[in-house]
Amino acid sequence: MGKSKARRGRGAEVKEPAAEAWSLLSGLVYPPPFLPIVRELGLRPASFGALRALEEPRTMGEIASVLRCDRSNVTGIVDGLEERGLARRTPSESDRRVKLIALTADGRRLRARLMRAVEQPPPWLDGMSAADQRALLDLLGRAASADAETLSS
Repeated sequence: MGKSKARRGRGAEVKEPAAEAWSLLSGLVYPPPFLPIVRELGLRPASFGALRALEEPRTMGEIASVLRCDRSNVTGIVDGLEERGLARRTPSESDRRVKLIALTADGRRLRARLMRAVEQPPPWLDGMSAADQRALLDLLGRAASADAETLSS
């Protein structure tokens, strides 16, 4: 696949296209737009990830999969959400040994607020032409598909 080695050219470092694209993209999306709200609320970024994953009740394993982390990390995240009154553990109706994590009313309100904030396009994207936005959307869609294929194999 793509190489990300840097090569030298006329005394300056020249990056391979993938490395240069990643450098530009990561600078545009980091820090993420939800960070100020998360910090204002005294939450951690992982808490936002869990809130985002909980559009419906999920198991700890499902949350870990969405967050791409170990299940043991999810326990602490869910503990924190429970302590704040944002989520609760409930037994699954199909298997009482399995706990489902569901948002409380406060958790749903907070999730909605965070989702509204994160869904707002940043000024640099709003300022692009419609044609450039469509081209970027096409490229990012292909990148997301390639990432999904990588994760499933």
